Amino acid sequence: MQPVVETLSGLERRVDLAVAVADIEKEVQAQLKRMVRTAKVPGFRPGKAPLAMLERSHGPGIRYDVINEQVGRAFERVVTEANLRVAGTPRLEPKTEGAPEDTLAFTATFEVYPEVAVPDLSSLSVNRAVIEITDAEVDRTIEVLRKQRVTYEPREGRAAEDGDRVTLDFAGTIDGVPFEGGKAESFPFVLGQGRMLPEFEAAAKGMKAGESKTFPLAFPADYGGKEVAGKTAEFAITIKEVAEPRLPEVDAEFAKSLGQAEGDVAKLREDIRANIEREAKVRTQSRTKASVMTPWLRQAPSTCPRPWSKATPTAASPPRARNSSSAACPTPIRCPSRPKPSRPNPSAACAWGCWCPSWSSRPSCKSSPSRFAPA
Repeated sequence: MQPVVETLSGLERRVDLAVAVADIEKEVQAQLKRMVRTAKVPGFRPGKAPLAMLERSHGPGIRYDVINEQVGRAFERVVTEANLRVAGTPRLEPKTEGAPEDTLAFTATFEVYPEVAVPDLSSLSVNRAVIEITDAEVDRTIEVLRKQRVTYEPREGRAAEDGDRVTLDFAGTIDGVPFEGGKAESFPFVLGQGRMLPEFEAAAKGMKAGESKTFPLAFPADYGGKEVAGKTAEFAITIKEVAEPRLPEVDAEFAKSLGQAEGDVAKLREDIRANIEREAKVRTQSRTKASVMTPWLRQAPSTCPRPWSKATPTAASPPRARNSSSAACPTPIRCPSRPKPSRPNPSAACAWGCWCPSWSSRPSCKSSPSRFAPA
């Protein structure tokens, strides 16, 4: 008798499944007999261990796997014959009432994709994103690579300015009392990078090696270090070194440091351009797909199954700043704010699952999303 698929509410369905105990035991015994041929059991030659011994040690695990496999096959037959498209994983529960003694019965509850009528797309306008890579983009990338390989040369008598690496000692107090993370020696940072709180950088700017200064610093109310948040501290700093940045020349040595074995700068630029073009292609494909999905969602709204609509993104962990102390948010470093998690659009993901299978039978529209991306 063919199981009947019951509609509960909306997209939720339920069906009763049954597998014969005899079929399960037959497969269990078949697997045990195959295992006994090669099983190595202490006290017995390979392949000579008693079947009963293997059944005691391996039977429960094999039986569990066989039941899972046969129930899965039964569920697959039902959804195939009923022409259902299952969304997510079915929830299986044992069924004891009304089940014959010679069968194992289960109830499978699951959701299906909604039936969505393909809208009229004759007036659909799609924006195809195009990015042209010029020499300016290559130059900017090379400049970034140079800055990543910057070196610093100490300069006597130089007044610190943005881009310089400043090495200093600092000590902070609140109401005359030192606080955790408020003191460091030979602490280096680069002015203008925003690593330190603005008041701290402003105080160090223009100072020379050997000079000292005392200044107040008000910690923001939402500062990461709760013990100092919203409070005003007094910092004393002593500049130990001001180092001027030196960017590497774009020459053969620079090209070799980036993996261009021949040191050919022209070939290096070609490689950089090719990498930028690959990245640009990925981004333009993503934008083009988004421009396709947005109008479709407006023309053919649909109800999404729970496995799609309840997708919850994981919040990214905030980056941690380095300091000589090990405080959770060392002072007076600018504490990084926790980025807001990126929330994917479940309706767009659902739309691909709902619409594309119904179009895949059409020769002019395959189900792969890349079909709509630029070549």
